[in-house]
Amino acid sequence: MSDLSNRYAVVYNPNACGGLGKDVLPQISAIMEKYGLLFDLFITHRRRHAMVIVRQNIRDGYRNFIAVGGDGTINEVVNGMMSQKKLLPEMKLGVVMVGTGNDWGKMFNIPDNYDAAIQIIKNNNIFRQDVGKVTFFLGERLYSRYFINVAGLGFDAKVVQSVNRKKDKKKASKLSYLTSLFTSLMKYKALDINVSIEGKPFANNKLFTMSIGIGKYSGGGMMQVPDAIADDGLFDIMMVSNISKFKIIRKVTKLYDGTIATLKEVIMSRGKQLSVHSKDMIMLEVDGESLGHGPFEFTIEKEKLNVIVG
Repeated sequence: MSDLSNRYAVVYNPNACGGLGKDVLPQISAIMEKYGLLFDLFITHRRRHAMVIVRQNIRDGYRNFIAVGGDGTINEVVNGMMSQKKLLPEMKLGVVMVGTGNDWGKMFNIPDNYDAAIQIIKNNNIFRQDVGKVTFFLGERLYSRYFINVAGLGFDAKVVQSVNRKKDKKKASKLSYLTSLFTSLMKYKALDINVSIEGKPFANNKLFTMSIGIGKYSGGGMMQVPDAIADDGLFDIMMVSNISKFKIIRKVTKLYDGTIATLKEVIMSRGKQLSVHSKDMIMLEVDGESLGHGPFEFTIEKEKLNVIVG
């Protein structure tokens, strides 16, 4: 087998950003060649395909990966990498953002400009970031998923589900999260929830929404966990209890300016482990990917993944 350890496996999502991905492939490939990156291209064809590609890439000998797509593509590449934990110290991940939200990249000063993003990969500045893991259910079956940015429960998961439907219909845009927030709001009802952090009770009341963050940005630039630090070994946890819909509309700017914690309905905490139970059906999203329902268990692994940052 030839030595692939110095080559990048480029995992490319042509459906990113409502199909923009397929149009920019020649441009991105040309920039990579300009900067002298050695790479092979692998195109995804369906949801979760990137995980399969990366697992095979690792078996073939690749250790360097570039995710070209949005936050969901990054998440899938990370899950493929995490399938071979013993080899993680040898691996690294670079990102070229071609998505609707591009929230993970905001945390690490990775610009939307393709040339600048690829130059960052060329510069090879490595940061070891935390990785979260959540277990959840689909029907009676238990599943797990890794994430490197933000997980959302309740209303947040409902909004992401709406955004992902738009993506599937090729109707998504940079404002999809904000517009879906307002359209989903009228139909949503708060849910009963029981939350413990590291075994200690945190909340037992009505849930409107919750964010569990490693990174601080989600929903196309919202800061629901504005103080999150990506290598401190802790989740930043933000929960909004029962809040009036009118107040959400009136205070929506607080989602973007990092002052959400000033609302009386918001409680914040940090922890390494989080358990969530409910008699209601509470849905989940991680890194913008709609998954299953509770009960949930969240755990974090400190400084687990090598990522290339600005």
